[in-house]
Amino acid sequence: MNDKVLSLLGLAAKSKNLVSGGFMTEKTVKAGKAFLVIISREASDNTKKMFTNMCRFYKVPLYFYGTAEQLGHSIGKEYRVSIALTDEGLAKNLIGKLECKES
Repeated sequence: MNDKVLSLLGLAAKSKNLVSGGFMTEKTVKAGKAFLVIISREASDNTKKMFTNMCRFYKVPLYFYGTAEQLGHSIGKEYRVSIALTDEGLAKNLIGKLECKES
């Protein structure tokens, strides 16, 4: 795996600093425990809209990155459309990497 974003997601998963899946991501954001949300680029329009509105309301950074297969594989699962990071330091590090990818 040569992608630093996906590698960091794997590290976060091993250290139990992330949750994945729509329900758990939503629950974590609403509980105020999410510092970053990543949604797969291939997520449905409804999913993208729901998380965009939710993250805007709760002031949680949101990025669209990779495929569901890539996100899932990086954290040792099959497919994951949504991931929330629960560690502020890891989230800031990942945001830096995601900002570099966008430019």
